[in-house]
Amino acid sequence: MASESQNWVLVVTARTPTNIAVIKYWGKRDEKLILPVNDSISVTLDPDHLCTTTTVAVSPSFDQDRMWLNGKEISLSGGRFQSCLREIRSRASDVEDKEKGIKISKEDWEKLHVHIASYNNFPTAAGLASSAAGFACFVFSLAKLMNVNEDQSKLSAIARQGSGSACRSLFGGFVKWIMGKDKNGSDSLAVQLADEEHWDDLVILVAVVSSRQKETSSTSGMRESVETSLLLQHRAKEVVPKRILQMEEAIKNRDFASFAQLTCADSNQIISIVEKWNRSEGTPQVAYTFDAGPNAVLIARNRKVAALLLQRLLFYFPPNSDADLNSYIHGDKSILQDAGLAGLKDVEALPPPPEIKDNIPSQKYRGDVSYFICTRPGRGPVYLSDESQALLNPETGLPK
Repeated sequence: MASESQNWVLVVTARTPTNIAVIKYWGKRDEKLILPVNDSISVTLDPDHLCTTTTVAVSPSFDQDRMWLNGKEISLSGGRFQSCLREIRSRASDVEDKEKGIKISKEDWEKLHVHIASYNNFPTAAGLASSAAGFACFVFSLAKLMNVNEDQSKLSAIARQGSGSACRSLFGGFVKWIMGKDKNGSDSLAVQLADEEHWDDLVILVAVVSSRQKETSSTSGMRESVETSLLLQHRAKEVVPKRILQMEEAIKNRDFASFAQLTCADSNQIISIVEKWNRSEGTPQVAYTFDAGPNAVLIARNRKVAALLLQRLLFYFPPNSDADLNSYIHGDKSILQDAGLAGLKDVEALPPPPEIKDNIPSQKYRGDVSYFICTRPGRGPVYLSDESQALLNPETGLPK
């Protein structure tokens, strides 16, 4: 290292979105390398509303690799963290910061330690793909720090080894995770089908039923399914390949009717509100899906439909009487104005949706939803050059 001082700290900060699968992978053919049993397709969510911010730092004064998640130090000894670190370090290149007088050779990276701080602006391990955004940002920021000269697809194959769906968070818009065939996983990576501007009419509402950590992790749930479900094997071999081709065509043509039918068919739960409305309109207005947790993801074909959807959701799932409507809707709060809702009085005055006719429910499900997030298809990872957004102190490399 060119700098004789041991006090320098080199810092990189990045922000990475989460994603929601519309054609899901549910099961791995190789758990260590995280190789799926089928292809999958996802929508990347706007990082202004759902994202992970990660700051990585390197200094000769660091005596070990350390990581902090949401302000709490966690162990980096886990196999998935170590796999990603090992893969990134093996691809590191020379780095020079002339302003700070720092020069790091490729060989130096094996001896240097890193500090990593990561923050999710949404609940961790609650089924909102926090691990996808987290590992994607982990790999993306370290690759920048270590000057890794790989394209996004190659980086996605590394992020996949931390969390399978993380590979899809290396791109914005609509993304396909190709399952691959090689045993070493070299061809199991993500590619972008279309960017976030291709179909920017879509509005996405997430009903956060619970922000608590999942009782069953995605990994253990998938393992049990692969070991016990003959239907899963049939789905992976016979059903999904056809749906993947149909979904790619639906995205390419912005065909919401097909998009909705395929998305809903790939989730094994039915939301009666959406089903009744879609039937009454004669063509799908809203698609729905679930990730690994209990939280429902609803995709409206445009903003007008999203405002009508929010009215229906708040009719059935109003906030508690002591709640603030503004804190009940996260993300893009302007949807409230589109829906004509300025306060709780407007929510209480909402009429029953016309499609339920005289079949008015005897009760509303007040308190069953913690809050809603309004978002849209979003861009992929970005680097943040503003040092004020860094999570680590640029002087010490420790959390601010």
